[in-house]
Amino acid sequence: MAEKRAVIYARYSPGPEQTESSIEGQLKECYDFAQRNDYNVREKYIDRSLTGKNDNRPDFQRMIADSNKKQFQYILVYQLDRFARNRYDSAKYKHILKKNGVRVISARENISDDASGIIVESVLEGMAEYYSVELSQKIKRGMDLNGEKCLSTGGNIALGYKTEPIDPTDENSKKRFVIDENTAPLVRRIFQMYADGKTVAQITEQLNAEGYKTSRGVQFNKNSLRKMLQNKRYIGTYTYKGSEKSDKMPRIIEDDLFERVQEIMGKNRKAPARARAKIEYLLTTKLFCGHCEAMMTGFSGTGKNNNVYRYYVCNKAKKKQCKKKIVAKDYIENLVIAECRKLLTDKNIAKIAEEVVAVCEAEIDTTNLRRLKKSLSENERKHKNLMDAIMECDIESVRKSLYVQVPILEQERTRIEKEIALEEKVSPTLTVPQIKFFLTSLKKGDINDIKYRRMLISVFVNAIYLYDDKVTLIFNSGDKPVTINDLLLSEIEENDVFVYKQCWSTN
Repeated sequence: MAEKRAVIYARYSPGPEQTESSIEGQLKECYDFAQRNDYNVREKYIDRSLTGKNDNRPDFQRMIADSNKKQFQYILVYQLDRFARNRYDSAKYKHILKKNGVRVISARENISDDASGIIVESVLEGMAEYYSVELSQKIKRGMDLNGEKCLSTGGNIALGYKTEPIDPTDENSKKRFVIDENTAPLVRRIFQMYADGKTVAQITEQLNAEGYKTSRGVQFNKNSLRKMLQNKRYIGTYTYKGSEKSDKMPRIIEDDLFERVQEIMGKNRKAPARARAKIEYLLTTKLFCGHCEAMMTGFSGTGKNNNVYRYYVCNKAKKKQCKKKIVAKDYIENLVIAECRKLLTDKNIAKIAEEVVAVCEAEIDTTNLRRLKKSLSENERKHKNLMDAIMECDIESVRKSLYVQVPILEQERTRIEKEIALEEKVSPTLTVPQIKFFLTSLKKGDINDIKYRRMLISVFVNAIYLYDDKVTLIFNSGDKPVTINDLLLSEIEENDVFVYKQCWSTN
């Protein structure tokens, strides 16, 4: 049998409840899964205290790059939300991995390769993002409370400061800001250098040459330095969400130096360039040319009347290796959204919910949970027998010896109950009502909301093959492909032709 080469990816999020022990638990689960299923683990990649909402994770990016070396075929994760909580990032990097012959496997969710497995994975990832948003709202409320009290709200701490617990005896104590005497002198030096006439570029170059790092542990750049020079916390002003409270932070910079720096920055500041809105092409990694099967990606151009036009274009057409016509971004995205919404009938929602729960229940690994519950039942049996023996015993010395066993059993029971609660928490059982609620929320979503459109496409769309006269959609639900004929424009408008030629004439 061919060797199944694998690596493990583990991650825990920022926050007081997320610790190194979270990584240990993930690794143990993945190694156990690998042993049970004959995977040969070659490497492990670990990101500590980093959110899964974006792809700015060093070991994650290293793993993606390493996948191109063809040294492993599988990535084992504790649960899918460890890989990514953002559906766009998940789709984007799974597409890259697929091209490199690598598949992501969840040790806890054990999702199969068939059509039912695809829809299960889509729903699980969609719900992970949905509940991640819900969790972030709860975290936000806690941050707001800390912000009102001028305490640390978590996240990155400005260079020159550190935090300490208000009550050192309480491990869950709120934290306040104090001056970090190791880095505060560097902050004062940076302000003085700028006030003395050095430019941001000169200061950045000098600091990096001397080996200094930002509060994030990376090299300085122009943007981070400018932001630092404008930070009012250095003059004792606590800032949170646009509100300011004077004398609520320990001061590092005096007012006259800070004001002189702001005056110089004002003079040196150039008129800002017109901000460009970031446009998201929702069908990226999903849309393929029907003629050559190359991926279609987004591009934009300006027409004769200076209007901006946005399209999807076949990647081979860019190189003049395919004659596939471009298609307007909004047109094809709206078409796909409309087809996705057609799937959200009450009957389909009920069917999908039942199938997802059935697959999860059949495939989820509950070995450890069953063992713990069996241990709890055994503990309860022993406790009952012990109490019966104490009640029936007439010999005082024997009764005392039996009583000694009671707190031992009770402590053991408390430990087992905690382990069961943790096991159920990290591997929640999906129910039909939960999935129905999630899918119904998609049915009622705002069609103009970019987050809603992204979620709808991510959950339901597996691939789209676009021809010049028809489009074929393949859904994650495993239903037969849907082909729509005679709806796409056969001719490109004059403006579009102009844009197209302008964009690719230099290729």
